Amino acid sequence: MKKLRTCMIVGAGRGGLALLQILQETKMMKVIAMVDCHQGAPGILKARNSGIAVFEDWKVALNQFEIDVIVEATGDEAVFEEIRDRREKHTVLIPGSVANIVLKLIEEKEVLIDTLRHQSKQQEIILDSTHDGMIAVNVNEEVTLFNRSAEKITGISKELADGKIIGSLMASSRLPRVLSSGKAEINKEQLLPNGKKIITTRIPMFNDEGKRIGALAVFKDMTAIEQMAQEVTNLKSVQSMLEAIIQSSDEAISVVDETGKGLMINPAYTRLTGLQREEVIGKPANTDISEGESMHMRVLRTRKPVRGVQMKVGPAKREVVVNVSPVIVDGLLKGSVGVIHDISELHSLNNQLQRARQIIRTLEAKYSFEDIIGKSEEMTFSVQQAKLAASTPATVLLRGESGTGKELFAHAIHNASDRKYNKFVRVNCAAISESLFESELFGYEDGAFSGAKQGGKRGLFEEANGGSIFLDEIGEVSLGTQAKLLRVLQEREIVRVGGAKPISINVRIIAATNAKLEKRIIDGSFREDLYYRLNRLPIQIAPLRQRKEDITDLAKHLLTKINQDYGRNVKGITDAAVDYLKSYDWPGNVREFENVLGRIVIHMDVSETMIDSHHLPSLLSEKKDADVLFVERTPDKMLSQLVDEFEKKTIRQTLAHYEGNKTATAKALGVSLRNLYYKMEKHGVEKSGMQ
Repeated sequence: MKKLRTCMIVGAGRGGLALLQILQETKMMKVIAMVDCHQGAPGILKARNSGIAVFEDWKVALNQFEIDVIVEATGDEAVFEEIRDRREKHTVLIPGSVANIVLKLIEEKEVLIDTLRHQSKQQEIILDSTHDGMIAVNVNEEVTLFNRSAEKITGISKELADGKIIGSLMASSRLPRVLSSGKAEINKEQLLPNGKKIITTRIPMFNDEGKRIGALAVFKDMTAIEQMAQEVTNLKSVQSMLEAIIQSSDEAISVVDETGKGLMINPAYTRLTGLQREEVIGKPANTDISEGESMHMRVLRTRKPVRGVQMKVGPAKREVVVNVSPVIVDGLLKGSVGVIHDISELHSLNNQLQRARQIIRTLEAKYSFEDIIGKSEEMTFSVQQAKLAASTPATVLLRGESGTGKELFAHAIHNASDRKYNKFVRVNCAAISESLFESELFGYEDGAFSGAKQGGKRGLFEEANGGSIFLDEIGEVSLGTQAKLLRVLQEREIVRVGGAKPISINVRIIAATNAKLEKRIIDGSFREDLYYRLNRLPIQIAPLRQRKEDITDLAKHLLTKINQDYGRNVKGITDAAVDYLKSYDWPGNVREFENVLGRIVIHMDVSETMIDSHHLPSLLSEKKDADVLFVERTPDKMLSQLVDEFEKKTIRQTLAHYEGNKTATAKALGVSLRNLYYKMEKHGVEKSGMQ
């Protein structure tokens, strides 16, 4: 082994340090001494750490060691000449200028190395950042490039791949073939060992002299490409579907971008506004507005939706209500969508609805005098009185027990009068709560009370203007409302709740009651002046027990209706059955009679066509005992007292029968629940008990 030459460096500054480092790295010479008058110089420190002898005077070192080469790195010409004169003849002296040149060369080398290292790192980052896999081999088929995407797609680590023969890593690789043929292969499919399918381009690599130096493959994972294609297809499908929905919608829709420029409208929008696509698309959002602010621009400014804003749009200034919502994707505002509703159509539909209601009102009076069945003297007289009432504008008061047909008479009177082509409004005074009665009858103004409809509401008297109003169970009206009814009868005008302006009306009033109004006047629950106004043309309708000769005709008429309702074919009733029915007093009158016939028909065999006496006993077994209707008469008792006693006894017995159920009791007695409570309090029924 060749012996290394010994070397001494005089001067341990930057130049000396650089020379020491390069000689140590190249191992061309062995540095055995480092000299500098400053023992803190960088070269001295480096030499000490490396185990090299250090000196302040080069003469001492020269005397102590046999030195082959001396490098003068101080740059001092006097030092160089003195060393030259004192050195041994075989010792080589290198001047400081040469050391400076070497230092510059070393610095340039370091700069070049750093530049190359930086460029190499940048290239590596770029190659590792791309989504495409890259593999390069040299002429020996050794891997020289294997980026992170290649690592991810193939499942082979970069550290494992570097420097390996490509065939040992991937037997299916075609890079050796390209390296051999020198021909590129573009967009080829390949199946990797891990089962993934890729599409790859392979090209040979040449240097400046045209010499083949390797091959490169660039490839993509087909799985990712197929997923992207599927996502694009799905997005296009969703977009097409959304466009189809918008285009086919009957709602007028407009869409603008984040700047307020029109993006999309549908045919319904064009029909509503009269504006075509070219007049809206790409134009400002307020293009379609005739009166009002652009809600699209407000939503884009506030990023909050708006609902139910009225404005006018298009050349025709159509009245519309708009709802607009922002379109926000991943927190970014992309535009807004507006849905426009035509108010004019709603107004038209509302008018049609009101007209339909008016027509229905006129059709509500559906009975005539031909529908009133009965040839008895009592019924004939009542019908004659009703026909007389129909020929006059006078107020009519229909009186009779519950179920005698008072509403039937009211219909017939209206349809026989000169008002028959106008409205017939029915009002059940007992069915409307006292708190709502006044507003229902007379209407109310805007803001009259909490919950009042905006713009106010017409009352039933205004609805009936020009026609007739039927006030059933007039005896149940409160004293306060009675006073207002009296005003209607006297002045022919009403005042809405919350209003002050009187409204003139032309209404025929037909009232009905099953209560003894004269008795109500005595106990102070009914106004005497209203009674006289209502009782101008009274018509008494006899109960069924007083006109039992009408039962046969009534049965025939009612069976026709019952057959239609239940799909039966009962032709009539036998004489024996008629006689049995006449033996019953019918406290519920015609309403009870119809109910009994209906139950009989339901329980009859389908093949039976005549009602006979054997159909009746089970249905009429609850015939009242005679003592229920009997009140002992004594000389000192007035008629009103006898009536009170009978009423009190009847209420007690009926309550006992229905086990205290007041609703069932009121229904059985044919009075309203409110009226029953009044009578119970009057007679002290609850206080005295039901026994």
